[in-house]
Amino acid sequence: MDATDPFETARRLLGAHLIGRAVTVRLTEVEAYAGERDPGSHAFRGRTARNEVMFGPAGHLYCYFSYGMHTCCNYVCGPDGEAAAVLLRAGEVIDGIGLARERRHTTVDRSLARGPACLTQALGIELSDKGVDLHATGSAVRVEWQAALPSDVIRTGPRVGVSGAGGDGDTYPWRFWVDGDPTVSAYRPAKPRRRPRT
Repeated sequence: MDATDPFETARRLLGAHLIGRAVTVRLTEVEAYAGERDPGSHAFRGRTARNEVMFGPAGHLYCYFSYGMHTCCNYVCGPDGEAAAVLLRAGEVIDGIGLARERRHTTVDRSLARGPACLTQALGIELSDKGVDLHATGSAVRVEWQAALPSDVIRTGPRVGVSGAGGDGDTYPWRFWVDGDPTVSAYRPAKPRRRPRT
């Protein structure tokens, strides 16, 4: 597949298999981020040491820490030199469920990979996996495309926890999920940041 458009890539990733260290997840929820034209993107203000993987090549893994403790991961897409990525938010564990339960310390199967931090934990993805080629044979983390899902089972809406202009669901309805799937995470709007008292 030609992963040069974050929105088409987001739709195609739904139903794809994400494989990480003996666990396989069928992706059910993702979010598109359009780089320097997207105020919700890590690349909105340009290239940095943190986000350089987002600028290509496509098909690689962009990982980052969230709240200083959770690893989240993205599928990099877009033409070389233009930042774009799809956050992998949630999925259903379809292989290696016992190992996923151990990693997540839960037996509630629908919650094993429900939410971006839970997904990476279930798969054993770490910050050190940043830059991995998701289509290379032998990669610790890889994606296997499946048949495209019909458009009538895909829903779109505002991205979870994105603040400011990028959180406007009318302008940026860039969260994509499989309708009715129990592994899709609950929508939560961003909480306004409080200014410290002086």
